[in-house]
Amino acid sequence: MDLGLKGKRALVLGAGGGLGQAVALSLAAEGAVVVAAGRTLDKVQQTVEQIKSAGGTAHAMTWDVRELDRLSALHEQAVQLAGGHIQILFNNGGGPAPSPVQAQPLSVWQEQVNNLILPVIALTDAVLPAMKQHGWGRILTNASSGVVVPIPNLAMSNTLRGALVGWNKTLANEVATSGVTANMVLPGRVATDRTRFIDQNKATKEGVGVEEIERRSMGSIPVGRYGKPQEYGDVVAFLASERASYVTGSMVRIDGGAILSV
Repeated sequence: MDLGLKGKRALVLGAGGGLGQAVALSLAAEGAVVVAAGRTLDKVQQTVEQIKSAGGTAHAMTWDVRELDRLSALHEQAVQLAGGHIQILFNNGGGPAPSPVQAQPLSVWQEQVNNLILPVIALTDAVLPAMKQHGWGRILTNASSGVVVPIPNLAMSNTLRGALVGWNKTLANEVATSGVTANMVLPGRVATDRTRFIDQNKATKEGVGVEEIERRSMGSIPVGRYGKPQEYGDVVAFLASERASYVTGSMVRIDGGAILSV
């Protein structure tokens, strides 16, 4: 199947590793021109080198989503690197540290609002005018299975990513007639550094080995294993494609069946 992504211009946040890197690789493999952005330039450049080695086209740039005062300048830099307006945006920010929901300082809540919510809204607002003007665009926002079934001890992620669910659905309805789609992607247990960090944190808290935590987690997943980053990236590439033009306002689970609700 031709996904119709050849020459499409994509901006991928958090592209230095994990899920962001997987998305950048999958989009580039389908012929998209990828602007790979992240806080650590060396890591982003490694992603770009992988893409170029495979015959794809990509450009690296440093982007800290928390620096909202620089967002306009960074967006313009991405447009210049891409060679035109951004047609595909993958919103992706680092997850907050594990914590319970109770008794968290308000300053920490405010910090995480600035990290997880405001950059997504602001950057989407920056790319949308050109998408609507040209009648085509894809907004994809990484979240978590925790927005459907809250994950214990990930209270801030559950809460704040959950707020983006309402934002995404509202946005999708507003831009639906403009040729722009907006979808959220909900990863389950995908084998990334973030997943390993969470497993190690839980192992330390319970006083067991991380291998035991992984064994239990895999036992709760119908497919019996953690997901591969490429499996996640390929689903995002489909949602970004011409073939997914009738999919919008959705939350797409990539979790091996781990979410038990229908």
